[in-house]
Amino acid sequence: MNYSLLSREIICNMIEIQGTATPFDGGMFICSCDKGIPAHLKAIARLDMPSIVMTGGLMKAGPDNLTLEQIGTYSAKLKRGEITEEEFKEKQHTACASCGACAFMGTAATMQIMSEALGLALPGTAAMPATLEEMEEVAKRVAAQLLELIRLDIKPSQILTKEAFENAIMVHAAIAGSTNALLHIPAIAHEVGIEIDPDIFDSFHRKIPYIVNIRPSGFYPGQYFWFAGGVPAVMEEIKEYLHLDVMTVTGKTLGENLEELKKNGYYDKCHSYLKEMGVNREAVITPASKPIQKEGAIAILRGNLAPEGAVVKHSAIAKEMMQATLIARPYDSEEEALEAVLNKKIKPGDAVFIRYEGPKGSGMPEMFYTTEAIASDPELVASIALITDGRYSGATRGPAIGHVSPEASEGGPIALVEEGDLIRIDIPNRRLDIIGVDGKEMPKEKVDKILKERRNRWKKPEPKDDKGALKIYRKLAVSPMKGAYME
Repeated sequence: MNYSLLSREIICNMIEIQGTATPFDGGMFICSCDKGIPAHLKAIARLDMPSIVMTGGLMKAGPDNLTLEQIGTYSAKLKRGEITEEEFKEKQHTACASCGACAFMGTAATMQIMSEALGLALPGTAAMPATLEEMEEVAKRVAAQLLELIRLDIKPSQILTKEAFENAIMVHAAIAGSTNALLHIPAIAHEVGIEIDPDIFDSFHRKIPYIVNIRPSGFYPGQYFWFAGGVPAVMEEIKEYLHLDVMTVTGKTLGENLEELKKNGYYDKCHSYLKEMGVNREAVITPASKPIQKEGAIAILRGNLAPEGAVVKHSAIAKEMMQATLIARPYDSEEEALEAVLNKKIKPGDAVFIRYEGPKGSGMPEMFYTTEAIASDPELVASIALITDGRYSGATRGPAIGHVSPEASEGGPIALVEEGDLIRIDIPNRRLDIIGVDGKEMPKEKVDKILKERRNRWKKPEPKDDKGALKIYRKLAVSPMKGAYME
């Protein structure tokens, strides 16, 4: 897991090498998963030759609509003695019921959707169920369209405009997309010289309604998303906000694409699958006038604990944690924190910190198993928070605040947190602060003085793995708030 963001960078670099070493006229980029899709999108932007994306789709749900993100919950149940090893193995062996990316709105599904929202994939092709026969027909259409892009000499730089990135972020808000998109979208934009500030995500998530009822924030497995109309259906619901005049790989504008889909039978085909399942389209993609949540899913928090920012997916947080004062319980690795959660060392009212897990600390791995251990514990899920300079899986549920910047290994305030500090979380007002020590609230000036004294005593720890490609990544990675790319 420490290599995930590094692998995004390496995959992108390898595509660049192949793409510049050989005089291709254009490229059809086939990708499906968490780091592969953003790596391909970064490479497409960097190469700037006629390019089109075909995503590999999503896998089927397993028995009783079992999906992969639930395995973290069952793993925690096993370790707590709530299920047997045999029961756990059965879940493991049936959670991935077919080929395709994970069957929920994780990072893979989110980034498949982002490829279409950016205008680099054909309309209505992202996040299709991978086992559909229509995938073969789509592949032929994508290949044919690449030849047309080459003939017209339409390049990614004509598609990847600031407005296209804004469209993608608005779609991200509507689908309650993975927090990892806040690492990937800025990194892709950087390749075309566009800066995507985290506050852009916050501002769009404040005004775009969350309307897609897909796990982990919603109810249905991922395959239902395309059956309900997929990306075009989401865009129709938020159409008044979108830049409809942006260019896409069809050679037409986004607005023209949406009008064409309404005439060519696309929605009839999608909805026929939902009809077989006895599910109403509006149960999966709700009308914008009747959203699941009036705002999108993401908030950017700032304060003396995160001067450059932190990310939280508040659509998956209990109301009790939207504004809360908690007691700090800091750990310097995920392993220590997970052990504390599973062994009931963490109590209601605690703020569990996992630090030294940012890009320069350990490569920025996901804190997946700790979040699932908390989310599956009814005593903790609505009474504690998890705060980290690492990142989270797109499957994350529960009280998870990540990307805390500056990170601990760079001397960020998260490195200065001590046992018993008072932590104030205020998501509506976008704040994350240390407001006291030893369980007692103090004036801001006194807290600032204590933090300054701690900083003077702080010593940067030795890196956990100081060799090879990971060493290169840690040395060159920029802040998560910029996209954690190598520079």
